[in-house]
Amino acid sequence: MPTDNSNDIINSEKNSFLGRVISMKKFMDKDFLLSTDTSKKLFGFCKDEPIFDWHCHLSPKEIYENKKPQDITELWLGGDHYKWRAMRSCGIDEKYITGDASNYEKFKKYAYVMEKCLGNPLYHWTHLELQRYFGIYTPLSTKTADEIWEKANAEIANGGFEPRALIEKSNVVAVCTTDDPADSLEYHKLIAEDKSFGTKVYPAFRPDKALNITADTYVPWVKKLSDASGIKVTDFDSLKEALSQRISFFKSMGTRATDCSLTQVKYVEMPEDKLNLTVKKVLAGEKADDAEAAGYTTALFKFLGEKYYENDFVMEVHLGAVRNNNSKMFEKLGPDTGFDSIGDSISALDLSKLLNSLCAEGKLPKTILFNINPADNYIFGSMLGNFQDSDAFSKIQLGSGWWFNDNIDGMRAQLSALSNLGVLGGFVGMVTDSRSFLSYPRHEYFRRILCDFIGEKVENGEYPYDENVLSEMVKDISFGNAEKYFNLK
Repeated sequence: MPTDNSNDIINSEKNSFLGRVISMKKFMDKDFLLSTDTSKKLFGFCKDEPIFDWHCHLSPKEIYENKKPQDITELWLGGDHYKWRAMRSCGIDEKYITGDASNYEKFKKYAYVMEKCLGNPLYHWTHLELQRYFGIYTPLSTKTADEIWEKANAEIANGGFEPRALIEKSNVVAVCTTDDPADSLEYHKLIAEDKSFGTKVYPAFRPDKALNITADTYVPWVKKLSDASGIKVTDFDSLKEALSQRISFFKSMGTRATDCSLTQVKYVEMPEDKLNLTVKKVLAGEKADDAEAAGYTTALFKFLGEKYYENDFVMEVHLGAVRNNNSKMFEKLGPDTGFDSIGDSISALDLSKLLNSLCAEGKLPKTILFNINPADNYIFGSMLGNFQDSDAFSKIQLGSGWWFNDNIDGMRAQLSALSNLGVLGGFVGMVTDSRSFLSYPRHEYFRRILCDFIGEKVENGEYPYDENVLSEMVKDISFGNAEKYFNLK
């Protein structure tokens, strides 16, 4: 009669499970995201490189005023639409997101949401921020929320969490904010005059409101531009004159970067007289039709690109986002509040024509193309090689994984596309793209992913382990390439 060995099987399964638990990596330890010995060694070379935050949405006013935050909720949840989206996905009432609930209540709700966010980069960002700034290594959850709330706020009360302190603690040597052409840049002036703050804060020229002639904001914005430049804008020619004046002003304030966001790209050539009539028509209260709007945007983009080339500005182009999809919430909260998504309307042919029109005139500036749709990685990545020249090393760049691609899978996919289609060693690396002064560990996140990507290639025999070459490569992608590309020195 056979013996009953069910207990032996149960015990064996228990031991196997315990063995797997014991062998698991510790949560977000020193080797977090580093899966090979080569990856770990490479990260050691670049982890302490400075940060050049060449694309972000930090407020120069907040940097100048340098106010101490009252608690971790103010630091974490104020203006962070990534977190807001996750909270809404968990059915959290808007009262606890952007509403009038207390900061403690909002923090508790966010702690609850964290338990549900397996795989979301927010989970990693949140815990990197807790570790690096607060020395808290306990995972955030409903049961640990009170403990972390008390400890984090005690650290804040001790000081060192003002905007400038956080920037300096993060080893940030320079920041490029995002600024409208009509902006006075008064806070940039004040920051530059304050010699106690070592980090450079440069304005970046973002003419989105100029490019979108069909928006309701266009006519009021043109009035602001006229006032700021001292040039009355009445047609396309005077618009260009006013923008030229502002570009010169931005250059005097240290500008190195520009940016624009385009939902669509349509290349339509339009004669100058028609452009003048279109602007006059819109300023008179009429609407531009689709053809007029496309012709206007094409002409203005080309004009701006030429000016950027003449002034040695880097042109960043963020392409394809579909913004403000929820009209009800847009009316309630305004833009940039977590209701944007990925679009599918970028025409490779039109984008190529746009870049070629500048290249043909010898006035294509250094350009960084950011795609929000991961399906466009190879479209944009293959576009780079069409327009490279000796003006700069890797003059045309594929931007890092942006927005919805700012995660492990998205960044690895971007690195793979760039290395397959271009020159990874010339990549200008990560952007913070944030309104939060706690977001700088995202650079560490990127550097870990980068080193693991390269480490895998080496250990698979796809690339030799040459320590001099590889150490310089990861340091350059982390900081050095951007420093040269943007003429930071």
